[in-house]
Amino acid sequence: MDFYFYRPKKNLQVMSNDFNRNEDYNKLAWSGVKQKLDQIYLGGGKKAIQKQKERNKLTARERIEYLVDKDSTFIEIGAFAGYEMYEDQGGCPSGGTVAGVGFVSGKQCVIVANDQTVKAGAWFPITGKKNLRMQEIAMENKLPIIYIVDSAGVYLPMQDEIFPDKEHFGRIFRNNAKMSAMGITQIAVVTGACVAGGAYLPIMSDETIMVEDAGSIFLAGPYLVKAAVGEDIDAETLGGAITHTEISGIADYKFKTEQECLDQVRKIMHKLGPQAKADFNRTESSSPQRDTADIYGIMSERNSKPYNMLDLISCIIDKDSFDEFKQDYGKSIVCGYGRIEGWAVGIVANQRLVVKSKKGEMQMGGVIYNDSADKAARFIMNCNQKKIPLVFLQDVTGFMVGSRSEHSGIIKDGAKLVNAVANSVVPKITVIVGNSFGAGNYAMCGKAYDPRFIFAWPTAKIAVMGGEQAAKTLLQIQVAALKAKGEEVTAENEKEFLDNITAKYNKQTTPFYAASRLWVDAIIDPKETRNIIARCLEAADHNPEIEAFKTGVFQV
Repeated sequence: MDFYFYRPKKNLQVMSNDFNRNEDYNKLAWSGVKQKLDQIYLGGGKKAIQKQKERNKLTARERIEYLVDKDSTFIEIGAFAGYEMYEDQGGCPSGGTVAGVGFVSGKQCVIVANDQTVKAGAWFPITGKKNLRMQEIAMENKLPIIYIVDSAGVYLPMQDEIFPDKEHFGRIFRNNAKMSAMGITQIAVVTGACVAGGAYLPIMSDETIMVEDAGSIFLAGPYLVKAAVGEDIDAETLGGAITHTEISGIADYKFKTEQECLDQVRKIMHKLGPQAKADFNRTESSSPQRDTADIYGIMSERNSKPYNMLDLISCIIDKDSFDEFKQDYGKSIVCGYGRIEGWAVGIVANQRLVVKSKKGEMQMGGVIYNDSADKAARFIMNCNQKKIPLVFLQDVTGFMVGSRSEHSGIIKDGAKLVNAVANSVVPKITVIVGNSFGAGNYAMCGKAYDPRFIFAWPTAKIAVMGGEQAAKTLLQIQVAALKAKGEEVTAENEKEFLDNITAKYNKQTTPFYAASRLWVDAIIDPKETRNIIARCLEAADHNPEIEAFKTGVFQV
C-alpha cells in the first residue's frame, strides 16, 4: 500500500466551492458555541443579576472585566463547566465560578471569581474541580492568582460529593498553603459572603481586601452562632470589613466599593517584582503564511473528508518558520519545529491520509502507524532535550489494527510514544481539532497526560471510538443478551436499539460534553488558536523549573 497526503484533484472552481462550503459550516458551528455561551454568561439568570444590581454589586464577569487590562487577551477557562449537568438541582452555569488567565497591571495571572447569581455562589462538585484546575494552572506556570470571593460555601444537598475526598473542597486550602511556599502571589478580594471552611481561602492568601457593608468572613454565620452559643449578632459585626481590619486584623484593606477594591489589586500587582523565567526561545514575531480565518475553509464539513494538516499549521505558525522532521517517514503524524508569535515550539499533529491499494483509495482518518509512533516519540524526546515546548494538534482515530500492525509491534511503538508524552518535562499545549479516539487521545497528550492547557474546536469529538463503531458494538452485545433470554429481536427492534444507542453515544462525544466535565479547558474559536497558544506559552515561560528528562524503561 502507498500513503500520500490528501490534495484535492479538482479544478480551482470546485476547490473554491469546497472551501466556501467548509467555511460556512465551521463558522455556523462556532456561532452555535457562541449562542450557548451567551446563555451561560447570564449565570443564574436575568432576575438574579438584577438582584445583584439592586444590592449595588457587580456580577462576576463585570468584576473580571473591570480588573483586567484593557485590550489584553483574557482566556476564559471552564465556561462550559457544568453544562447540562445538575439539571435536577436547577443547573450550575460555568460551575458557579468565572475564571481564566489574563493580565492585570501588565502581569499575567490567574483570576477566579465566584458567581453569586448561581445558588449564592455555592460549591457544586464541578465547582471544586474547576477551582482546583485554576490553582493547578497557577502552580504549573508559577502565575499569581487573584480570588474574587462571594460564596455561600458548599452546596449542602451534594456535600458528600464535594466535601471530604482528596480532590474535593478542602484541597483548595491545601493548595493555598503549597502555593505560598512556592512563592506564588495570592490576593483575595472579599465582595460578599465567605463562610465556614471557605473563610480560610482569603486568610491563607497573601493579602485580603474587603468591601465595606458587603464582604464578610466567618466560620459560622449569625443563625448558626445563635443556634450554637445563643449569641445574637449581625453579619457585619460578626465578620464584616470593619471587624476584620480594625479588630481581628484578619483583613489588610477595606474600601467602600468593589471598584476601589479591584483598583487596590491593580496597585499590588503593579508593584510585584520580576521573577525568574524559563527563557524559552523567542524571536520577533511574524504573521502566518495564511490568514488564521482560512482554518474555517480548510477543515472539512463535519470533518468528513481528509485535509492536509500542513495547511492548518500554516494558519497558526509564523511564516516560513516550519522545519518538518522526518518529512518522508511516518506520514500519519506531522512533526516539526516552528514559531508561534516568535515562540519556538515543537508541533506534533495527526495527518489525514489516503491509502492507495489494489482495492482502490480509502481514507484513513488520523490513524497512528508504527513508523508514525516511532517518529513522534523521537521528536518529543528531541524537544525535551532542546527545552522546546510542545504543541499537539489532535485529529486521531487511534492506532492501526490488524495482523500486519500487531506483528510489527504496534503496541510496543505506541507504548514508546505514550512513554515519551508522559515523561515530557517541557510545557505541553493540546488542541483537539477533530477526532480524539481511544489510545490516540493518550498518545497525543489528552487530559490524562498533564498538558499545561488543553482546548477543543467545535469540530472536536472525544471518545473511546467513533459513534458508529461503538453503537454497532453495543448493539451486538444488547441483541445477544436478549436472544440468550429467549426473546425475539426483529429488524425494527434492532433499528430502534441502534438509533437510541447512537444518539446517546454521539451526545457524549461532543466538545460540550467534554468541556462541561473539564476534560478540556475551553471550546475555542479556531481562528483564535494562534493567539491563545501564544498566551499559553507566555504563561508557561513564568516557570523556570524544568526537571531532567527521563523516559524510564520501554521496549525498543
